[in-house]
Amino acid sequence: MSETENIEEIFFLLSGAALLIAVAVVILFYVFITRKNKLLTEKTMSINSYEKKMIELELNALRSQMNPHFVHNSLNAIQYYIQLNDIDQSENYLTRFSKLVRQFFDYSRKQLITIEEEIDLISNYLSLEKLRFEDKLSYEIICDEIVDKEASIPSMVLQPIVENAVNHGIFHKKTPGKVSITFSQLSYDTFCVVIEDDGIGIKAAKTLSNNSFQSRKSHSSQVLDERLKLLEQVDNWHVEYTIKDRSEFGNKQGTIVTLIFKLPN
Repeated sequence: MSETENIEEIFFLLSGAALLIAVAVVILFYVFITRKNKLLTEKTMSINSYEKKMIELELNALRSQMNPHFVHNSLNAIQYYIQLNDIDQSENYLTRFSKLVRQFFDYSRKQLITIEEEIDLISNYLSLEKLRFEDKLSYEIICDEIVDKEASIPSMVLQPIVENAVNHGIFHKKTPGKVSITFSQLSYDTFCVVIEDDGIGIKAAKTLSNNSFQSRKSHSSQVLDERLKLLEQVDNWHVEYTIKDRSEFGNKQGTIVTLIFKLPN
């Protein structure tokens, strides 16, 4: 074989190898693009599913807060003060009620609010209930100095629990009752919220409850459970949630709800 033929054979071999490499690159590129598009599609579907779920939970949470009993009781209280010709008190009640309704709608559209906003919401709610219950209800909100009030907390979580403490704990108590909410910092990325009341307790509330209350409470608990699970799965929020009867800790009456929030990484 001549030198020219050897050069031509080497050229064809190199050309064939280059062609194979080019085909392989094209195939790999095609696989890469296909896989990338598939992942993007799955991610988009996942995001859409997440957003849809969040909207559903926001609406459910709003419904669980703006329940007919609360609205009915508030309007009855306003009417009561008007009938007493207590204009100042009726205006005060109406102002607080309208502010609370506005907060419900504003915060239901947010995934996170600041601890300061959460405290303001709870304080406004309890002050409104204080006008209705008068001397039968007292409350306190304690926030440790080391707690950063500008830190974020998932919205639509605490207020329904506080509402349960008032309406299903203190309401059925014959003597005056108290609700306490305490915010404390456990570590740099973990804080705790304890909602405690000296009402009739879980066991007694279940005994007194009727079917409509059970349905309402079950719905509220389901909304809260779904929201906490979604926060952990999608937003990496880890929230430990426990509820206990105070009778478990001695000769006491009432309920203790503890939530431990661990900030997302």
